[in-house]
Amino acid sequence: MPDPSPITRVMPAGGWTGNAADMVVLDYDGRHRRRIVLTGLSGARYLLDLAEAAHLKDGDGLELAAGGVIQVVAKAEPLLEVTASSTGELIRLAWHIGNRHLAAQVEDGRILIRRDHVIAHMLEHQGARIREIEAPFDPEGGAYHEHSHGH
Repeated sequence: MPDPSPITRVMPAGGWTGNAADMVVLDYDGRHRRRIVLTGLSGARYLLDLAEAAHLKDGDGLELAAGGVIQVVAKAEPLLEVTASSTGELIRLAWHIGNRHLAAQVEDGRILIRRDHVIAHMLEHQGARIREIEAPFDPEGGAYHEHSHGH
């Protein structure tokens, strides 16, 4: 098996143009990396070797040393969609989720969290409407997380 093709840099979604030479499909945990060998949909292997760990987002491009770009695709994961009867109720539910230090993706009118039947039960008892879904997961980074997307 040939050595993996080295990746020279990560380009933010929207910061690169053209057609991707290949795609790598990764879940949330798989998109937070410093060094890893990735396998594209084509079966080709690529070496990501960064100075420090980075969070790859859906649509980011991985520039290859030999030329070309590999597109990062966020894999759908089993999640819980949390909604409420009002914005105020949703904010209160967000507090309960944050109080348990759970990763959460906050969107207009809903919060997405990883599936957990114990948390689902707790939230339902707090008045939440819970629906199991499959979707890409990209939670908020937290108060001490680097907010820039420069890699």
